[in-house]
Amino acid sequence: MKRQIDIKAGSTKVRAEIDDLKTADAIWKAVPIKGTANLWGDEIYFEIPVDLELENGKEIVSAGDLGYWPSGSCFCIFFGPTPMSKGSEIRPASAVNVFGKVIDDAKIFKQVKEGNSIVIGKA
Repeated sequence: MKRQIDIKAGSTKVRAEIDDLKTADAIWKAVPIKGTANLWGDEIYFEIPVDLELENGKEIVSAGDLGYWPSGSCFCIFFGPTPMSKGSEIRPASAVNVFGKVIDDAKIFKQVKEGNSIVIGKA
């Protein structure tokens, strides 16, 4: 069974599964994590206390993917196009380590506002 985390952002709460990658292991060990939401198109990102290199980096992701952005030590939640996207693709600012996926409908993150608090906890 995959490890699960709960993501609370503003008034939203979803569950996600994380993979068996070095990135996921480091984030799992850092949980609980608290942050403040930054928005970049349909992406939420916030700095976390994890410092990792690129691991199987992806430049195009899917809605609901959880990514770690090494350039900013950030936890990223993707739920739609970003300013870098072409058409309907979802493109991070630069390659990210995709380490998990939201189980619930990621579109709920459209309700999150810049500056909302975010809490990541083990499910």
